[in-house]
Amino acid sequence: MNTESFGVSSLLSLPEDVFAVVSGFLSPSDICNLILCSKSLCDLVDSEKTWLVQCEAIKLLPLAEIVQWGVGISSYKALCQFLVEIVKPLVGVWVQKNPELGNVVCVMPGFLSVVGCRIIPQKVGPLWIQEGQVMWSPVFEIICGFDGTTGFFLHGRDREGSCLYPGFVMGIEKICNVLRLEVEPMREKSSCNEIEIETSSKVCKTQGEHEGGVPFWKLAFSDRKNLLGLVTRHVALHVVEPLSGRLFPNRKDDEVMLLERRTMLLKMHKFGRNWKHMNLEEDEQLCYNPLQVDINEMWENLGDEIDEMDEREYLREVIPKKSFSSFIRYGIKHILGKSSSSKNTPPSRSEIRHMNRQTFLSSGETFCLSLKASYAEMSSYQEWPIMPVNHFSIYKLPMKNPIGNQEYAGLWGGAFGWPPRNCAEDEPGKALFLLMLTYGESEEDSERVLIGMKILEGNGYAQRPNGSAMFVINIDTPSFEPFPFDADGRVFEHSYKGEGITEGYGFRYPGSKPGSLFVISNDLIAFVWLDTKTVITLQRLNLEEILKKGLGSCVTPLPPTKNFTYMKRSYSNVFDKSSTSTSFSE
Repeated sequence: MNTESFGVSSLLSLPEDVFAVVSGFLSPSDICNLILCSKSLCDLVDSEKTWLVQCEAIKLLPLAEIVQWGVGISSYKALCQFLVEIVKPLVGVWVQKNPELGNVVCVMPGFLSVVGCRIIPQKVGPLWIQEGQVMWSPVFEIICGFDGTTGFFLHGRDREGSCLYPGFVMGIEKICNVLRLEVEPMREKSSCNEIEIETSSKVCKTQGEHEGGVPFWKLAFSDRKNLLGLVTRHVALHVVEPLSGRLFPNRKDDEVMLLERRTMLLKMHKFGRNWKHMNLEEDEQLCYNPLQVDINEMWENLGDEIDEMDEREYLREVIPKKSFSSFIRYGIKHILGKSSSSKNTPPSRSEIRHMNRQTFLSSGETFCLSLKASYAEMSSYQEWPIMPVNHFSIYKLPMKNPIGNQEYAGLWGGAFGWPPRNCAEDEPGKALFLLMLTYGESEEDSERVLIGMKILEGNGYAQRPNGSAMFVINIDTPSFEPFPFDADGRVFEHSYKGEGITEGYGFRYPGSKPGSLFVISNDLIAFVWLDTKTVITLQRLNLEEILKKGLGSCVTPLPPTKNFTYMKRSYSNVFDKSSTSTSFSE
């Protein structure tokens, strides 16, 4: 058999439409490799039809939305790069430990963008989530430019109202579980408004990384907090409609509005506060980059007076975790360290922090806001990541899709009570709970279990910590307990034995009592505690679909760094006041 018939000539003989269909079985990297194999293949392989098929094969967007996005970008190849390198790694549910009631961020495609939306602790009314009152607040956006380049915007507010805080995407790993907000040192090149960004790969290599500088995350918490505060105040851009309006296309006629909004954002990212007087088509260079803070301002705002704050931060955050004797030893060493003039005395913690800060500030001429996504080995408890509490980071939950014999895996939401839709219109709403259901094995006998982990609670006061199991079900052990309420015409497909969380010591060590999980359908379940007959009813949720359909209301975000990661421990809803009051505090 002539092997040539299976070579380049056989591919070239295929019509473009046929090859586009065949390319659906290849990955984007396979397509790029084919382009490199032969010049004669370039025209056939590197076509709009081929890359349109690749965009659809990623399975992030339906074909209709891909075509809609294609109106605002130079090629489907550039769009595919944005989907593969930015959107796909970030889409999912992200969390942070504090506060116990919030910090659940759903990252989803917007319009030529990827958007992070915080689900607000809330109460649901008579029709539960179907009534369309899910409250959410924007956290960040990554906008895709005409050529596939990216622009990052943090959402927040100041004393005057809603703001956008532009910055740069400094690297997105394809498999990432940590999303960090940082300040990045930059060195400008000889030509005006140029920074060291490798636009071809959308990955920025910072000066500190090249020259062994101190990375942002190694700075003292007070330094990180002050640096972020300084940069966000410098780059803040006040916004009104349509910039603070809808982020998702809900109707066909939204395309014009969303294209207009995206153009405004691209201008804001390029020109800063001068964006209203500029055109993207102009090749006009500014004498400085509007998204970067001058190093002189850094030195002026972060002087030696911060050292004492560092000591107080250390005493408050680190020492309480140690024993009283450790506290005494630290105090003696601290006093002796200040009075000693010996050259052999190792540097104090304050001196190390001061040197780290100086090294970091010296590694760049200007500084900008940055977003990084990376993978880190993390310990977990029942799929809940054990995360640090003083980093400006959020962490991705390993959300599983319902497949095979794990048909109940995924995100569920609901409230206590039964039936789910049969209460009076004037009855007050019930606290919304979000649970992530995952499968595992019991520690005692390695039986298969279904774990319902709480990730959001809408009560005015948290009674069950995030990451705790609301219930654990022996999924292979049927329950013969009758459902204790009127079934309201519903037929139960299955019921399983298990146990559910109950009040415990403080709520740090909650206990558990027997119960049963009743399955009405693959999209509606109820867990009942046997002794109290308390029931929590849950329905499967698709937050992306809910928000894209406009089934919800947008809540004013918190101040910028708090909006990304609210680290102050709070068991009450921190959005209660932010959504109704115009007051502002750092």
